[in-house]
Amino acid sequence: MRIISGKYKGKRLTAPKKLPVRPTTDMAKEALFNILNNRFYFDEIKVLDLFSGTGNISYEFASRGVENITAVDGFQGCVRYISKTAQELGFSINTIKSEVFKYLQGSADKFDLIFADPPYDFETEQFLEIANLVFEKELLLEDGVLIIEHSEHTDLSEHPKFSEQRKYGGSIFSFFEIE
Repeated sequence: MRIISGKYKGKRLTAPKKLPVRPTTDMAKEALFNILNNRFYFDEIKVLDLFSGTGNISYEFASRGVENITAVDGFQGCVRYISKTAQELGFSINTIKSEVFKYLQGSADKFDLIFADPPYDFETEQFLEIANLVFEKELLLEDGVLIIEHSEHTDLSEHPKFSEQRKYGGSIFSFFEIE
């Protein structure tokens, strides 16, 4: 995996092979960040990265100047790797080991952007539960956005807060907003 842009543009990172992850591809990540770059000032936002895995998305935000990032994953090896890498690169990424649904139930924080990359084999109801919890618990700040990455076999467009989706290769990003 590599960081696409920002302070550490081009930096390659190698995660331990034993981590149960599927990092977002460079092509999909670059396309996503092109969209986000037009919506946010990265040095002014607060980001929540759910199912953070290797930290791929968190590092991209940090490299682009986001200073308030929370990365949540249920696997201790992932949390340890993200913490170690963030420390080595001087990124302020707050890592939390927690099952994501429990974290969402108990969180009182609010974010400008919440990115979730759950396992692609989740049932549609599990993907929708992420969106439901984010909006029920009012975890987005005004003009905030929730982005859920999933495969083309999952359709989240029926959710009342769904706004759009973008497809890049085998990955789809579904966007949800308060409006």
